[in-house]
Amino acid sequence: MDTHDTMPSVLLFFDKQRFIFNAGEGLQRFCTEHKIKLSKIDHICLSRVCSETVGGLPGLLLTLAGMGDGLSVNIWGPSNLNLLVDAMKCFIPHHAMVHTNLISHTGPLQVDSFHNCASVASNFKDVKISAILLQPNGVEDSDVKPSDVSVIYVCELNESKGKFHKEKADALGIKVKTKFRELTEGKSVKSDLLDITVHPSDVMGAPVPGPVVIIVDCPTDSHAQKLTSTQSLNDYYSDSSCQSQSCKIVNCVIHLGPASVVSSSHYKKWMNKFSSAQHVMAGYAMNKVQNPILKSSARITTRLSYLCPQLFPLMSSTSDHDFTQEDLTSKLCNGVFAENLLKFILRPHARLGLDRSDVPSPLAASAVIDELLLEIPDIIDATQHVSQLWQKPTATNKCAISFQDSKGLIDEPILDENSHPCCLENIRRDDLEITFLGTGSSQPSKYRNVTAIYFNLFSNGSLLLDCGEGTLAQLKRRYGSEGAENAVRHLACVWISHIHADHHVGLVRILTLRRDLLKGVPHDPLIVIGPSHLNLFLDAYQRLEDLDMQFLDNKSTTVTSWETFNFDNESNKTITSTSCLEESCLQGSSKRMKLSIPIDNVATSALLTRLKKVLNKAGLERIISFPVVHCPEAFGVILKAADRINSVGKVIPGWKVVYSGDTRPCSETIEASEGAAILIHEATFEDGMAGEAIAKNHSTTKEAIDVGNSADAYRIILTHFSQRYPKIPVLDELSMHKTCIAFDLMTINIADLHVLPEVIPYLKLLFRTEMLIDDSDDHIVEADL
Repeated sequence: MDTHDTMPSVLLFFDKQRFIFNAGEGLQRFCTEHKIKLSKIDHICLSRVCSETVGGLPGLLLTLAGMGDGLSVNIWGPSNLNLLVDAMKCFIPHHAMVHTNLISHTGPLQVDSFHNCASVASNFKDVKISAILLQPNGVEDSDVKPSDVSVIYVCELNESKGKFHKEKADALGIKVKTKFRELTEGKSVKSDLLDITVHPSDVMGAPVPGPVVIIVDCPTDSHAQKLTSTQSLNDYYSDSSCQSQSCKIVNCVIHLGPASVVSSSHYKKWMNKFSSAQHVMAGYAMNKVQNPILKSSARITTRLSYLCPQLFPLMSSTSDHDFTQEDLTSKLCNGVFAENLLKFILRPHARLGLDRSDVPSPLAASAVIDELLLEIPDIIDATQHVSQLWQKPTATNKCAISFQDSKGLIDEPILDENSHPCCLENIRRDDLEITFLGTGSSQPSKYRNVTAIYFNLFSNGSLLLDCGEGTLAQLKRRYGSEGAENAVRHLACVWISHIHADHHVGLVRILTLRRDLLKGVPHDPLIVIGPSHLNLFLDAYQRLEDLDMQFLDNKSTTVTSWETFNFDNESNKTITSTSCLEESCLQGSSKRMKLSIPIDNVATSALLTRLKKVLNKAGLERIISFPVVHCPEAFGVILKAADRINSVGKVIPGWKVVYSGDTRPCSETIEASEGAAILIHEATFEDGMAGEAIAKNHSTTKEAIDVGNSADAYRIILTHFSQRYPKIPVLDELSMHKTCIAFDLMTINIADLHVLPEVIPYLKLLFRTEMLIDDSDDHIVEADL
């Protein structure tokens, strides 16, 4: 599988045993889409330990821990695997049964007599897997860092017994059929008619060697140069370099390395040593994806885009912009490009070879639209009406459509908003645009990814609020590869609400990409604001690879912390204006609202100073965290834009956007949201599930709307829906007059806020034939997050 933002994963499965090689971001969502049972995974084998290969591991382990009494899994990888496991302990429960198996020079390894690289063999029921360590060329063993080590996995299936020849057994006088079975089991028997002993070799054909598959992750040219001289693979070469009688025939070689490496002359020369092998080129940079990876999500997004392209722009192409299949085909020998769900069948021997029967068929947007028009003919008129909302934003006071629900024909009332908040006066389309990259809770599903919200401030940069697994892939689906890289490159900061994995596991991939994009370019580390437990994880992870970031505790950005910071810097002339800001953001703040940590060290004060400059450069006056009711150290956040001056010199107050994070309805969120242009509030459960909402410290749809109404927020956007509602949540019809439902890849421009509630009835029209729960889906395990 290829998920646009990480290295592919390879699944090796038998009747009673399954292995996954690499677990990048998106693995769990991809398997949900294609009904691959992750609960049956026994072993996870990592070629390297980095964000590209392990981004999906935390979510996978949490899911396995939540199944039944918890499922055990073995993880194999280089010696720095322990650093990853130690880091994940910050948020993965102790009952996640993870057995770590290190492949390193320091462990009980079987050293190859031909070369200084190490090799360890593990025997399983159906297969023997050998791991060969590959390091950069020209580096002494003592100087090799664990992060530079890559693992080649050699998978050898057990040999099959030869064919039993009954005619030979008859000729040798074997008449008792039970002796046939004994011979096939390798036992000698007495002839029934002749005075001889019949041996298995007398009646059995030669055994069939087990198929051999090699999985190679060669990340750099330096590794490739080392690979060509690695003698540990000599017995697997089929050219003249193999002098041993024990040479084994390799049936398939799967290449995970990038196109720039595997297309080099020395790498191709090495590939030619496997003259009879089928080469599968699975490197992410060369896989020009023609079909969407997540078809269910792509289908819904295409339908939404047809109805309302203003909120759901067409998804961008995510194919790589440096290499194409056409460019590389001429450079590769005897290779095919990997496709999602492409198989190489190993048994039975008669079917040995590639199998494309499960490769997803193309999904053309035109076909999705044709299907939609047949299903809902009214959608054509609805699309025209939606378009008119943008052309005449104040002309429509009532939805132009009606539809049948369980109670009969309903007309959807729309509140006539004659006045807008003063902060939206003369608002520009390049002031703010919000894209929801993930709107689901707990774990990714076919239709909704986990939480992430992208704030595009255009020429002023961008921010991320929460960063669940797959955030980078969602950015690529929305903006394309180049657009996603620009978004990451220009991030001003990232804010994380709490330590639960569905809100932060995608952060490391974002940070490492930004590090690589800005390598050699003067820049400052990215500021990450989050709970203290997140810092424990990031600090531990940075022992694996540099994240190029600076951490700031949420409690350092509360109202009181900012006030303390301003007091300590009272010589600064901006004290008065910033004090006014806190007053305008949070009037009458409660004691919990002012929860903070003392600004008593130079490092925190310096970082707040830099954050203030970063925010001002982004056109923001302040980012203020406030405590909410969910888990320890759970926070919501206020973003306040700087005031503007219009053409006649009038001062227009800056907009205020509030994000609740995960929370029960609470006074702190109401206080923070007073007068907000936008309140983004979680709505995990429908109204009939208040008990579960209370038990898990989440909110129902109605509770979220009530918070916004109590605070007199101009617009309420609901998100973080339970995966019980994969497409559209249950709604209270009468309380939607200023509310909008968030969908994945939905983009809302601040200049379009007046239109949002009027779009809701049309969205319901689009989904009127959809079940609230897709019964064909596998059962969704909702972890108690």
